[in-house]
Amino acid sequence: MRYLLFFLCLSVQAQTRYDFTAVSQRVQHWVDRGYYPGAAMAAWKDGKPVYERSFGTYTPETEVYIASAGKWLAAATIAAVVDDGKLSWDDPVSRWLPEFTDVKGKATLRQLLSHTSGYPDYQPKGLHPDNYQTPAEAVAAIRPLPADTLPGTVFHYGGLAMQVAGRMAELASGKEWEALFQEKIARPLGMSHTHFTPVDPTPGHNPMVGGGARSCVRDYVRFLLLIQQQGVWEGKRVLSEKAIAALEADQVSPARVNPGEFVEEVRGNTHQGLYGLGVWREELYPDGRAIQLSSPGWAGAYPWIDRISGVVGVFFAHIDVSRPNPEGFSSFLGSPVLGTMVRRTIMNPEPTGRPLIPVRKGMAQAGDAQLYYEIAGNGPPVILLHGYVLDTRQWDRQFTELAKNYTVVRYDLRGYGQSDLPRKAFLHADDLGKLLDALNIPRAHLVGSSLGAIVATDFAALHPERVLSLTVSGGGVSPDPGPDVPFSPEEKAKRQKEINEWREMRMPRTYLLAELRMNSTRPDENSPLFVAAARDWSAWAFLHIGPRCLLGSSVIPKLPALRMPVLVLHGEREPTAAAKASQALLDRVPHGRKVTLKSARMFANLDQPEAFTKALLAFLQAGK
Repeated sequence: MRYLLFFLCLSVQAQTRYDFTAVSQRVQHWVDRGYYPGAAMAAWKDGKPVYERSFGTYTPETEVYIASAGKWLAAATIAAVVDDGKLSWDDPVSRWLPEFTDVKGKATLRQLLSHTSGYPDYQPKGLHPDNYQTPAEAVAAIRPLPADTLPGTVFHYGGLAMQVAGRMAELASGKEWEALFQEKIARPLGMSHTHFTPVDPTPGHNPMVGGGARSCVRDYVRFLLLIQQQGVWEGKRVLSEKAIAALEADQVSPARVNPGEFVEEVRGNTHQGLYGLGVWREELYPDGRAIQLSSPGWAGAYPWIDRISGVVGVFFAHIDVSRPNPEGFSSFLGSPVLGTMVRRTIMNPEPTGRPLIPVRKGMAQAGDAQLYYEIAGNGPPVILLHGYVLDTRQWDRQFTELAKNYTVVRYDLRGYGQSDLPRKAFLHADDLGKLLDALNIPRAHLVGSSLGAIVATDFAALHPERVLSLTVSGGGVSPDPGPDVPFSPEEKAKRQKEINEWREMRMPRTYLLAELRMNSTRPDENSPLFVAAARDWSAWAFLHIGPRCLLGSSVIPKLPALRMPVLVLHGEREPTAAAKASQALLDRVPHGRKVTLKSARMFANLDQPEAFTKALLAFLQAGK
């Protein structure tokens, strides 16, 4: 009964405090598409439940194999043995397994759990896979395999090394792995639905220590709360603070990290210290402490802890690969967007009481991607398109004001904010058209900043009959070639060099923040937005040779045919390239005019919000 009461108030709190509509729509879409037969999710903030929902065939207590989400549980179990003084993080393999006489025997327990041991990731093709063996049998099969690298030199994500770590814990404690996990973690936390069990019924078989656990959402939340509470559960210490610190610390540096690892793909982060012991360090503070920790599984499981928002969250599902694979959907890379969406919801809650202007949030389908949007107000439609690095939050100072007289829509472009990352060739202008279709908006006023200005211009050129007016700021026409022009070998080489330079810089968020501040005449006032944007940006476009998603210079011949009113809101101090881009538009449309906003740089709506909004409203009202 206490276990049920523990979760009783979830739905009420979620409804009264936070709007998780877009989160639920995202997961429901995955289930509707057949990616998952069902799913379950929960989020807690500051030790209190704020969201719980089940989808399809799942309930919060549905047990599911969680693949690599079990690595966090495994590392915590071993940490408990270290707490007992029976193991040391720096014990070499050979101390407990003397038959490891080659270089693999020199790897330490710390390196085994941080994927820096030099062991191969999985059993080579043609050998028995390492998923139906006891740790002792697994170790016997791993011992003859050659090492990939010297211990401590390269980060190489995989599972074999964790089998060896589990066997070391068995020998040190004198207990089998499942019994050890139950004693140290599961029973103290009341995780009655969580076990390291085989995926076949053969007695005595034990799946991978780092990939064979099964659990349910309600159980795993308890584990995350234990970690968030520095090893204490219901007033009793389960793990020491020292153990928690070891799990969360950078355990990779100075080993080499190759491009394309998980945190780069989902967060745009290429920092060196991307992994602790059994857990990814997705985002870091400048001093190296972890902001967001996670342990994603290939089949869709995604547990995380977010130090910024005070949230722990769990999403559990198990993918049916026959459906998403042909569509390019990756559950391993897709689920982490839920952490971003929950953070945004938590940190931008609806006002208590009745909001001044109700805001509807949701996800719209645009081809193979989902786009996050917000809509408010009544009247002629106005679409707000954000700039590079930024997202819907760029329009906070215009959104409510415009909604007094217009139906205002703002959305995250593909690759930004809470919208999907690109998976194949697309046009931002096509995405905008599909968004308008999904919202049943036949025609609208378009307002774009920077990248958004180019997207708005592209859409107006392709679909002039759907545009009531066009307002651009900090952009307008891209000088780059359009999508019909393939990348030349020289262009690809240049882009790859730029990508490598970004990776070598380890994508410091302080650098992005500095760039944003340099493009503002009110950097201190705009700093909260810039900090959030730099932290949340996926940097996908910076780290991939992606498709040409803008019409580029091919839009120029179409501009003289545009008959809608066009306004250029020019920042007096905006960069020369941005001024040229908007002037290229203004020079070619028949009904265009310019308003200069003094002391404004790239993002004029942020530097001069009152003047920007006033000029925009005057333009929109004149065109009624």
